[in-house]
Amino acid sequence: MHMLNTLKMGKVILAGAGPGDPDLITVKAVNYLLQADVVLTDRLVSNALLQRYVKPSAQIIQVGKQCRKGISTPQETINDLLVTFALQGKLVLRLKGGDISFFSNVLDELGVLVANKIPYEIVPGITAAAGASAYAGIPLTGRGYATGVRLLTYYASDILTENYWKDLATTNDTLVFYMSSETIDEIVSKLIENNIEGDRLLAVVEQATTIYQQVYVSNVYAYKSKLKKQNYLSPSLIIIGKVVALHESFRWFVGSDLSNYYFKPLNDMENYIPHPELLNSNANSA
Repeated sequence: MHMLNTLKMGKVILAGAGPGDPDLITVKAVNYLLQADVVLTDRLVSNALLQRYVKPSAQIIQVGKQCRKGISTPQETINDLLVTFALQGKLVLRLKGGDISFFSNVLDELGVLVANKIPYEIVPGITAAAGASAYAGIPLTGRGYATGVRLLTYYASDILTENYWKDLATTNDTLVFYMSSETIDEIVSKLIENNIEGDRLLAVVEQATTIYQQVYVSNVYAYKSKLKKQNYLSPSLIIIGKVVALHESFRWFVGSDLSNYYFKPLNDMENYIPHPELLNSNANSA
């Protein structure tokens, strides 16, 4: 535990930045961005958003993670930065992509703040499932199509039990998988092994809500012949269920035909092509 060495205690704001589109951030999070002395930001946060709202005197520190690939900032380092700056009396904004509480390390960060008696606040954001489904025209609990929605992740083979796979294959709930584009072949195989209904469709929403959004749709049983060789850019979200059929009727957002990165990969700088918002911005950057 850090020793309290200042008379003035700072505060940490744990906030969600939304799924990509810089306009999909809450007013409350923007107000804190305008005030923050330090911003610790994940990789999946729009640079345009930071340039638009962070005050010139603020320090922006990239603390991104990249699942199984690239260079990731250790969680211990992030925890230490939160405590160090807060004990200096600064307002620290910990900015995460999507919502703060969905598939993030918020428990680690809350734990270290409580242990060091640092004041904090949690500001929710639009999670990737909500953003991706909205921009793809796929209501996740469309009446007559789904009875509910399950938010899941499958980045390792031991996360879900065989009995749970049976449940997933037979449910009428819409299934949404975060951080699972690299294991999508296994997801499809598990569902087919457990006799998922033949009318279930699958959508992969790539870089949702950004100008580079792409939506790939297939019947679950046709996936291996139609989409198996497709490489998906990060982040990609998987939606499975009858509601995916609604995409054809209600798709409204059309991204660029270019297959470029909106969120810069931590180990692939040369393949990153800035979008117009960044090219035309003269705002603060770090």
